[in-house]
Amino acid sequence: MDTRTAILNAAVQVFSQHGFRGSTTRRIADAAAVNEVTIFRYFGSKEALLQEAISASEEKVFSNSLPAKPVAPLSELADWSAAVVSHLKGRSSVIRKCMGELEERPELTARASEFPTRATNDLCTYFRELKSLGFTHDEFEPTVASSMLIAALFHDAMSREMMPAIFPNPADSAPLKYAEFVLRAIGVKPTTTK
Repeated sequence: MDTRTAILNAAVQVFSQHGFRGSTTRRIADAAAVNEVTIFRYFGSKEALLQEAISASEEKVFSNSLPAKPVAPLSELADWSAAVVSHLKGRSSVIRKCMGELEERPELTARASEFPTRATNDLCTYFRELKSLGFTHDEFEPTVASSMLIAALFHDAMSREMMPAIFPNPADSAPLKYAEFVLRAIGVKPTTTK
């Protein structure tokens, strides 16, 4: 692994444990096994490093996408939803730190919100495509349906450890249940295929 990548990985790890203030360049340098001066040479400042580290770690993790042309909405949406929950669980420490830093460091939260924003936009496109292909004739607002599903997935991924009794069980069946509920809400019969 090259030095730049080692520093970025260390910065995410340290930030997820200690937040912005606790993520000193000394801690990051120790975690990356580099000299503190090397951090400044590569990134210029702790803030620039953390912004890039959060953004870079976000880009690498999620590769599942919804199909451009839906064929089997329930299985497509359930698989995608399971991947989103897995992604969010894997990033939960960073997400929680960014949320805690929102008022003081909004630029970090903007980096961390790139994935959910992209996922919501992809979902809106998918729902519009379901409508255009005749999977549903119901009138619905794609942004509302997308927000509902993303909110359920986010809540499950971020809160299940604290409040397991309020979520569908077993945990690995929850994304399917959320996907089925939202599809029914927009008038798509989950068993329908084209």
